[in-house]
Amino acid sequence: MIPGIHRPAAVCIDLAAIRKNIKEEIKHLEPGQKLFAVVKANAYGHGAVRVAQEAVKVGVSGFCVALLDEALELRRAGIVQPILVLGVTPVQFAPLAAANNVSLAVPSLAWLKEAEKFLLEKKADLVLKIHLAIDSGMGRIGFSEAEEFIAANDFLLNNTFFFVEGMFTHFASADSSDDSYFMAQVERFNHLKKLLKLKPKWIHVDNTAASIFDKNIHSDLVRFGIGMYGLNPSSNPTSPDLPVAIKLKPALSFESELVQVHTIHKNQGVGYGSTYIADNDQIIGTVPVGYADGFIRKFQGFKIKVGNEYCPIVGRICMDQLMVRLPHEMPVGTKVVLISNDTLAPNNIKAAADYVDSIHYEVACLLDDRLPRKYYGQSNC
Repeated sequence: MIPGIHRPAAVCIDLAAIRKNIKEEIKHLEPGQKLFAVVKANAYGHGAVRVAQEAVKVGVSGFCVALLDEALELRRAGIVQPILVLGVTPVQFAPLAAANNVSLAVPSLAWLKEAEKFLLEKKADLVLKIHLAIDSGMGRIGFSEAEEFIAANDFLLNNTFFFVEGMFTHFASADSSDDSYFMAQVERFNHLKKLLKLKPKWIHVDNTAASIFDKNIHSDLVRFGIGMYGLNPSSNPTSPDLPVAIKLKPALSFESELVQVHTIHKNQGVGYGSTYIADNDQIIGTVPVGYADGFIRKFQGFKIKVGNEYCPIVGRICMDQLMVRLPHEMPVGTKVVLISNDTLAPNNIKAAADYVDSIHYEVACLLDDRLPRKYYGQSNC
């Protein structure tokens, strides 16, 4: 998708905040722990390549992505650190991953056997780095039964096509104050870990939540995701955020400006379906962003900052535009902040997510590539 560089709208990213969050987490690591930065989904909407470049500057040891294509994008950008694809990659692309020194998650013995066939066909002495995925309770991907896990270990012993770099799982509720399911997952993971016949370089379970909520379980790596972007992983609309062990600074804001200001009269509607009807003469401002940019229709009624005023979105959000009710005449070109990176602002990303009954992960990831990313807080350090 082509970014809309000829309209006044952008996602603005504070690189200094990202560096600060990484440095805070590095200080929080246990002795010997490594930090892998999670930059999947375009770095949670922040821009994968630019974020990865900053992360390298402050000492991350590697990266996690969801797709092989995301890993290849980093390689093309000159990122040489280890990269792990956390999702399931189709077996036919195992040689491509190996050729680019990209590690893949292994979900099953069947996957291993099929991947071996494709590596053998290439006849290029390719060795694929792999991490054995364990389904300890997420119900997504990975080994869950001891019999299959033991068989996979036997298959990998002395197998020259694979290098077992890691073993990992993902927790479903490390961001919850109730530890019962978390501890059940730990028990399941440890059971399979005891059955290992191999010696992976890294055994890792810590995501952002498990690390910054001090769950105290051994992990060779911390997969630092949402915390890198300054956001609390426990955030949801139904309960307060849990206190974190490190200081986080949000990096993302979403900004635009007014492109038209005009007066509508009593009984005149705004937007598709005329879901908003003026009860008197009102001043309406138009902002050139909409649900095609990821700012979904549920934001109708949410207050965004126009100049120094917080103004409600009125009428249904259109594909490419939305309208706000202004308290007084404002000039075209007035700055609009739809999402603020100020945690005290009423339109911060948590407040926005709460308003649409979602989580800030989703709000950030929805912001489309049609919105250019503008970076500030650059550093050569």
